[in-house]
Amino acid sequence: MGLKLREKAASFLFEYDTPRMVLVKNKKVGLIFRLIQLVVLGYIIGWVFLYEKGYQSQDGIISSVSVKLKGLTVTNISGIGPHVWDVADYVFPPQGDSSFVVMTNVIITRGQKQDICPELPDAGQCNYDGDCIQGKYSRQGQGIMTGKCVDFNNNVTTCEIFGWCPVEEDDQIPDPPMLLEAENFTLFIKNSITFPTFKVSRRNLVEGITTSYLKKCTYHKHTDPFCPVFELGYIVKESGQNFRALALKGGVVGITIDWDCDLDWPVTYCKPVYQFHGLYNDDNNVSPGFNFRYAKYYRDNGTDYRTLYKVFGIRFDILVNGKAGKFDIIPTMTTIGSGIGIFGVASIVCDLLLLHFLPRRDYYKQRKFKYAEMKTPVSEKEEAAPSSMCNLQNNGTGSQ
Repeated sequence: MGLKLREKAASFLFEYDTPRMVLVKNKKVGLIFRLIQLVVLGYIIGWVFLYEKGYQSQDGIISSVSVKLKGLTVTNISGIGPHVWDVADYVFPPQGDSSFVVMTNVIITRGQKQDICPELPDAGQCNYDGDCIQGKYSRQGQGIMTGKCVDFNNNVTTCEIFGWCPVEEDDQIPDPPMLLEAENFTLFIKNSITFPTFKVSRRNLVEGITTSYLKKCTYHKHTDPFCPVFELGYIVKESGQNFRALALKGGVVGITIDWDCDLDWPVTYCKPVYQFHGLYNDDNNVSPGFNFRYAKYYRDNGTDYRTLYKVFGIRFDILVNGKAGKFDIIPTMTTIGSGIGIFGVASIVCDLLLLHFLPRRDYYKQRKFKYAEMKTPVSEKEEAAPSSMCNLQNNGTGSQ
């Protein structure tokens, strides 16, 4: 028993077995085998290593964005007169976040105060007092119903409301847009990023951008691709939209800043790429555009008043995407190991051809496989018994 265990241990430790190899001289199969290997090699080198950079470890991006706008325009609105609009008037919110709105059109309702007045026909048309439930409000309404049906004009009656009166009438949008000059306003984007794993930080104010250059440059994708100052009209045009149509009722534009950095090269090659996308479908007539309201309050003779602004504007959303890669031995070895495993596809395909599709497949099976059949102890005794009888007969004959 101990001898057998020692023999098995020695066999396990000091013996090596290898698969049986059969050399097949067949031009078609050999050519297919090399072609498959060539395709796999091209995939590993071209796609996995060069395009996907399978030899690098990857890191995501942490980003911060701030913006500044500049531009002035003058309007002459009935009831207001000449009015100069600057960044404090047409940019919302004023602190310059990565998402902001530039006002391009506006409806102004002046002198509103808390009072009772008739609702607009679209929101509160009625025939008698029973149509106006006291204390309720319409989804499209501008106040709380008092329970009375009153004259809106000589032809229409509407529910009386308690709210900010006179009510806002926003069915007539100024055309052309009041702040159409916003097309020439400029947007200055400051973007700071970091790749925490590699401890690399960058700004979109890359090498070569100086204070004097910033004062005169304007972004153009061909002539000034790294200038961080953009004309709003150029942004909207590059997003595939018309500025005048967008300014009338508002819309949404996306600005993406892409950082795709290969840190195996000097960090100065890590530079941003700007792209612009229209996020507003002007073919949809349901709730078109982008708008919101805000109010300026004042007090006169003990009564609170407000001026209500319904703002139509272009909303700009700045999105920062990025990744960085750097050589690392672990992903390199993993990629190489995966590639070696893929080479096995060539052998599998060629074996299928040899053993199942070629005319001499039975001959190849005999050469490739060695068949061994396990015999039971009973069959071994049965085979041994006749041989023993023969020996006895031979011995008997010899004695005679």
